[in-house]
Amino acid sequence: MALRNIVKVGDPILKKKSRVVEKFDERLSTLIDDMFETMYNENGVGLAAVQVGMLKRVVVIDVGEGPIELVNPEITMQEGEQRESEGCLSLPGEFGITLRPKKVQVKAQDRNGKWQVFTGEDLKARAFCHELDHLDGILFTEKVVGKPE
Repeated sequence: MALRNIVKVGDPILKKKSRVVEKFDERLSTLIDDMFETMYNENGVGLAAVQVGMLKRVVVIDVGEGPIELVNPEITMQEGEQRESEGCLSLPGEFGITLRPKKVQVKAQDRNGKWQVFTGEDLKARAFCHELDHLDGILFTEKVVGKPE
């Protein structure tokens, strides 16, 4: 495993749409392992592959309940709403209140191509939405509805 550099705001790659993963191989596993190591090193709760310079539909998340890897993820259900503070490893020191669903369900593949379904509420729902937005070139600052107190 290796630490990867996190792409910062201003880099045009963050605004690009990531590509669907079609090859489930050792390179993908290495990317996912490196993303977890990088995220943990930066005390983050989520990281999208684009944030380490790879335009692949890959996300890792750990909100304190254990690591989750999402390849080719899509939100299949959302309900409720929450307004909470968000930040981003690609925008260090920047925070804003976002409006997100309170609960979401995500369908995704793992590093071996096996489909799985995850449900998240509160912080986990925010993390799913935040990281999946990255895959479509959307930063949390585009969802900000207020400033944290």
